[in-house]
Amino acid sequence: MIIRVLNLGQYRFDESHMDNLNACDDAVEAAVAAGDQEALTKALKTLIDEIQELGTPLPADSLEDSDLIIPDADATLADVQELLEGASAEEGFIPGRGV
Repeated sequence: MIIRVLNLGQYRFDESHMDNLNACDDAVEAAVAAGDQEALTKALKTLIDEIQELGTPLPADSLEDSDLIIPDADATLADVQELLEGASAEEGFIPGRGV
């Protein structure tokens, strides 16, 4: 699976770690639902840290399609709400379960 983190690049990610990402994604969804920008920023940083820790970065010149796209940690509530509308809103950014 290829995950793109906006403004950071792409990471090859083993699907066996999806539970880690789902827990982080739940926190992102909860922050958006609460309208809490501070909590959103913290949750996005945690999600991105997990992706970077557990994933393998792809070269900058790689042309692989991304399976998932995650906003950067500086994304606003409005940015994330817009991105979630394009994704399956019940599942957040990471498929598998929602809050």
